[in-house]
Amino acid sequence: MLALYGSFFIFTTLLTYALIGIPAQRKEHIRKRIEAYFVSNTPSNQTDMEEQQASFFKRVIQPFWISLKRKYAKSLEKEEASKLEHLLLKAGQPFGLSPVEFKMVKLILMVGLPLYGLLIGLLTGIQTKYILLIMIFFLGLAILLPKQYLKQRIQKRNKLAGKELPDVLDLLTISLEAGLGFDSALSQVVSKKKGEVIKEFKIALEEMRLGKTRKEALSAINDRLDSEEMRSLVYNVVQAEKLGIGMVSVLRVQTEDLREQRRQKAEEAAMKAPIKMMFPLVLFIFPTLFIVLLGPAILQIIEAFTQ
Repeated sequence: MLALYGSFFIFTTLLTYALIGIPAQRKEHIRKRIEAYFVSNTPSNQTDMEEQQASFFKRVIQPFWISLKRKYAKSLEKEEASKLEHLLLKAGQPFGLSPVEFKMVKLILMVGLPLYGLLIGLLTGIQTKYILLIMIFFLGLAILLPKQYLKQRIQKRNKLAGKELPDVLDLLTISLEAGLGFDSALSQVVSKKKGEVIKEFKIALEEMRLGKTRKEALSAINDRLDSEEMRSLVYNVVQAEKLGIGMVSVLRVQTEDLREQRRQKAEEAAMKAPIKMMFPLVLFIFPTLFIVLLGPAILQIIEAFTQ
């Protein structure tokens, strides 16, 4: 029993570190790199004091996690890591997880959740066969949940991108009409708004500053955001640049098309609503109404026949 409690404690600790500690660790790493440019020749006694004052989390859990990650990275195949990295990019890289870290979180869940089910079974005192069923159920959850979570994140980002894109394009068109170049207009839009589309444009601008062409930087957005609207926009912008067509007219037409698509989707959803409402009405609301309306009459008929 003590070993079970210990295993559960290790599971919760590693899972908490994977979801909270990794993003904090990366921020701390960035902060230290920035400080290295401004602060130098730190006294050794100050460094020793800082190490002694470090929390148990940083002194024990963090090194253990890093060593575990290195060992697990060697066993992960390149093809699998590449596919997983592609999925994580499309999902917006949740919690800043790398493919190795994501697989490790999944492994921790596959070990920890069945142990959690075993703990519940032992504490409640149910039969062994039911404990095994609970453990199998939790194992299935651990296998399915991570991938399902990524799929939901991808779908959510795509929906948000579809909603944000017309407004972003309006602002981009206004900036171009004001006399700005495409890159300057895009930079202006990025500084004014927030959202999933803005994040992708910000990455594209950074890539262009680092030497990528506009076509390469914009085309790379399609690898990170699985949205038909964004794919169409990137294609039209690249073609307009290639053929020398005015960017303002292209963006205006694109915006009108997106708004028309949004209106059609809203109409489609409105037409589907009555069909979707039919099942709750038939299964839940109509029976209740029948009981309230016909119940007293049925009781009176039963009493009349019994007399």
